[in-house]
Amino acid sequence: MKTKILAYGLAVILSIVGCSKDDKETNPVFSADEAQVNSKIDLAVDDVADIVENQFNETQNSPTGRSSETSSSNLPACANVVRIPAFGTPLTPGTAVTKTITFGNETTGCTLANGNVVRGVIVITFTYQPNATTHLINYEFVDFFHNQIKLNGNRTFTRTIDAQTQVPTVVMNMNMTATFPDGRIFTRVGNRTRTITSGFETPNLLNDNIYQVIGNWTTTFPNATIQTSTITEPLLVKMSCIAQNKPLLVQGVITFFRNGNTATLDYGTGECDNLAVFTINGNSFNIVIGN
Repeated sequence: MKTKILAYGLAVILSIVGCSKDDKETNPVFSADEAQVNSKIDLAVDDVADIVENQFNETQNSPTGRSSETSSSNLPACANVVRIPAFGTPLTPGTAVTKTITFGNETTGCTLANGNVVRGVIVITFTYQPNATTHLINYEFVDFFHNQIKLNGNRTFTRTIDAQTQVPTVVMNMNMTATFPDGRIFTRVGNRTRTITSGFETPNLLNDNIYQVIGNWTTTFPNATIQTSTITEPLLVKMSCIAQNKPLLVQGVITFFRNGNTATLDYGTGECDNLAVFTINGNSFNIVIGN
């Protein structure tokens, strides 16, 4: 499904033609390993977005709630949700709502339907306003790990309903750090805008949802290098890939800019798989995403 792939290891550093040794030290080039880092952070961002938005929708659709919402369509059975006000308490407009999701325990996480493993806590807060067209949703991580990558920071969603189509659009404002198991810390600041393009008519069925994502952000690497990323071809998130235990990002292109250099990460043409292609200077490298 992908373009030409060269058989090199992910750790191979891709050289920029004409750079001297000094240039390379002050003007770092892209590597396939760094492209994989970006894809892993993207995967975490989208999984968290699915969880948070679904929990908000659960409250909108059922303000009284059940005794718990671990049976929610995108949460594994080992996840526990505690709500304030407590489940079973009717909500009135203007009520502040906190939902705390705990995935497993301190050492054992939970496997999501797409195969990614999470552990720790996500705390979601918002105001219940059933008739509002715009909602602000805040959430934070507490010792939260996605595939052994620790996420820190506060994030917000602004969810807006189109007055004519009633289709929601979510703007995700990111200000977070990702600490990898080897100790490397990456900081990401920016935004992603996600709009549902299919499946909105069946709110009780998650697996037929397809989302389109656009946006841009900066990533600061452990060596203080700053990279700008822009979605140059909208990303496609296909929830039906859950049934195949595959990552949900299946299409679209992210273009990276750093110190005058450009590279791309292509997620494919819509098939459910765990591959993306990183390209620089006409050379393409297969990137494995997911757990």
